[in-house]
Amino acid sequence: MAMVGLFWIAEGDVYVGAKPAGLAAGVRLTPEGVMALGDKQSAFWFWDDIRELTVENVPVRSLKRHLGTMVDMALTVGLGAGDDAPTMTVRLETPDGEVDLLAYTAAVSGYSPTEYELSRALLGRMTEGAATLHTTLAAMSEWGRAHEGGSPRREAREGLLREWGEV
Repeated sequence: MAMVGLFWIAEGDVYVGAKPAGLAAGVRLTPEGVMALGDKQSAFWFWDDIRELTVENVPVRSLKRHLGTMVDMALTVGLGAGDDAPTMTVRLETPDGEVDLLAYTAAVSGYSPTEYELSRALLGRMTEGAATLHTTLAAMSEWGRAHEGGSPRREAREGLLREWGEV
């Protein structure tokens, strides 16, 4: 499993945000469409029915945010609070209107601004047509199957996002 930008890639499967476990919410991208996972959002949309795919409420890293996250983590652990993992909204524009899906973020202290922008551009490209979509998802999945040893460093992640955005 590896995190690259807003994507979690595990055994060739591509998720927006963290891969969900059990009944937790999540969003999986497949060659056929977008799959909403979880107890309260189990559904599927074919790519032909998705006009736009965007993300909202994504925690983007800054020094202020990083320090705040560290304080929050210390308080949460120190006070024994519950699991309050950060989330983001994956928004689909369909012929029937907008659909908001919940996904947990994979980056505890937020995503870098560069990874966020490159990931948003990559998501936008996925609705440009079947050839772009299938080529991009295939490249991401192939990389994931070959690199199950963990997430690469920031520079390598940014390089992968740029490469996949040009496929």
